Amino acid sequence: MTIRIALAGNPNCGKTTMFNRLTGSNQKVGNWPGVTVERKEGKLKGKDARIIDLPGIYSLSPYSPEEVVSRDFLLDDAPDAVINIVDATNIERNLYLTTQILEVGIPVVVALNMMDVIRKEGIQIDVARLSSLLGCPVIEVSALKGDGMDRLTDAALEVVSSSQTSTVCYSESLEGHIGETIAAIKGCVPERLERWTALKLLEKDSKAREGIGDDVLAKGDSIIQEIEEEEGDDSDSHVASERYLKIGEMVSSVYMDTRTEKVTTSDKIDRIITNRWLGLPIFAMIIFGVYSIAAGPWFPSDDYSGIPISIGTWGTDLFNGYLEDLTGQIDEWLVNAGIEGALHGLIVGGILAGVFAVLGFLPQMLVMFLLLAILEECGYMARVAFVMDRIFRRFGLSGKSFIPILVGTGCGVPGIMASRAIEGEKERKITVMTTTFIPCSAKLPVIAMITGALFTDSSSIIMTVCYFMGIVCILMSGIILKKWKSLTGTPSPFIMELPPYHAPAVRGVLTSTLQRGWAFVRKAGTFILLACALVWFLASFDWSLTLLDEDAMGDSILAGIGRSLQYVFIPLGWGGVDNWEFTVGTLTGLLAKENVVGTFEILFGVDEGGADVIIGERLSQLAGFSFLAFNLICAPCFAAIGAMRRELVSWKATGYAVAYQCGLAYVVALIVYNLGTLFTDDPINPGFLAMAVMVLVAMVYILVARDPFGTIGRAVKGEE
Repeated sequence: MTIRIALAGNPNCGKTTMFNRLTGSNQKVGNWPGVTVERKEGKLKGKDARIIDLPGIYSLSPYSPEEVVSRDFLLDDAPDAVINIVDATNIERNLYLTTQILEVGIPVVVALNMMDVIRKEGIQIDVARLSSLLGCPVIEVSALKGDGMDRLTDAALEVVSSSQTSTVCYSESLEGHIGETIAAIKGCVPERLERWTALKLLEKDSKAREGIGDDVLAKGDSIIQEIEEEEGDDSDSHVASERYLKIGEMVSSVYMDTRTEKVTTSDKIDRIITNRWLGLPIFAMIIFGVYSIAAGPWFPSDDYSGIPISIGTWGTDLFNGYLEDLTGQIDEWLVNAGIEGALHGLIVGGILAGVFAVLGFLPQMLVMFLLLAILEECGYMARVAFVMDRIFRRFGLSGKSFIPILVGTGCGVPGIMASRAIEGEKERKITVMTTTFIPCSAKLPVIAMITGALFTDSSSIIMTVCYFMGIVCILMSGIILKKWKSLTGTPSPFIMELPPYHAPAVRGVLTSTLQRGWAFVRKAGTFILLACALVWFLASFDWSLTLLDEDAMGDSILAGIGRSLQYVFIPLGWGGVDNWEFTVGTLTGLLAKENVVGTFEILFGVDEGGADVIIGERLSQLAGFSFLAFNLICAPCFAAIGAMRRELVSWKATGYAVAYQCGLAYVVALIVYNLGTLFTDDPINPGFLAMAVMVLVAMVYILVARDPFGTIGRAVKGEE
């Protein structure tokens, strides 16, 4: 029978790194049965054992979906052992979860992580004494460097074979009350869970009371009343105080700080990085730097071809040259093989043109993924969430809502799923509805194409503006959506341990970069390929299914679809009879945002100069930015909409979310373009300008009014 070992610990304790170290590539990812919280499981390298990675949590109290999953797994599924990862740099806070895990009656091994960091700082921990006090093995490890992994796995397998369990003892008074409660619940719960249940009843845990008879609960309530009379405090607060008192005693007896200077290097850096006034500007400069290195020129010039460009753009130019040569070779081979007509057009003008246009941005994507992975690994991104908490809280959200945004920079789907860590249901729903406003990796090719065609000398600036435009839309939505009664609520408390800064692990950075890059390539080779084939078909045939010449795309099925909707986007600056291609690009972008690039290459690539030149001729800079604003904010790809459906539970709620996203995108693009005409050479349309001003006034009113929707909003939501 295969041994099952659960991996548990606080967020940012190094659990993911530990999981990767223990399992290598023998991993699978799914969802926990019955819930949408991600489940990771892998085979322990070289051993007949499975590692189950529990969600990162601070306690086993059922406040968030993650805590419920971890608690239910430990209580109901009973793994053979638990490896509890404790961050040695925040040992006192981490041991709070340890005391709770020990009470579940399962063999435990404590992995004291980041020991290399505290030794470097001049701190010592008496591991042998800590092991004696906890009553379980404590192993010094460094998940980042891979130190202590063999000793950890050996200890875990040893406690499984010995079935060694332990618990922490509290004051004589509390232990007496625990004993009374255990006596009262005898026979109501499994023997191994008696102490756990007794403590949870004293903590007034509602979930622990389920399934216990009223007579037994009455005895428990009388014990609670006795504690409160003795201590002059709530029983749950008293139990928590006893935990921290015990933990404090342990730490004081094993923790030896030999530093002459107590302020660490991380503390000194944080005085600047997390400063109330400097934190946000520093973050903006870092994002600008990421985009500059990944996808933009280092400085402006009239002659773009003759200036030093970013590493990502340089790689993209080289890679695109290779793809063009490959396309020519395939084209020649097809002609020599006698493959002509529709099949030749599908392969060369459809599949290769569209897919290669998307893949051409791979070097820029890899550079961006690499830089983001470095920022995550070194500990900076945790600081960003802390900095943004101050800002988000003013708009009805918390720093926890910014964590999905950070994840969503790579892909919107895991970003939406990351919202599960937010305890408040209403705040979680708002985060699900707004996370995709941030530019993800699928939107980067779209931004790069438009900025490359219209903003050659300032592409990095425009990309940075797009990123913070997404954040502004999230903040505005935090106010707007909380005006609906069904989403009203206070922000969740934001508690996060800030890990010390450390040099990123090369293996971890490269693994993260390659995994994200491979996901991009896999998507281009599957979903995008099929979408490009469909776009080519619709652009190459008319409604009678007659194959059209390349210069007759205006008579195609796709052109007909685009023209039927083109007038909707005229107020945004890029609609109209001559610009139906941009309407079509927006529609195909709903399948996957990368499709915008593939669609433009198919529709414009046949013209002299290619898509970039045609876009530059068709759109002004202001209209191009309006196009970006709409496509970055509107409904995400189908995969992300599916993820929203899982989190919001119903298609009705998802429909409201998509409608809100598209409506906000239209409003932002309308305001940006028409007010922008006052400061540019773009023609001013008085009617559209008046419309934009009225919409702007309405938005300001919604933002500042206490109850702007009134009875209309409540009627739409079906509320009394």
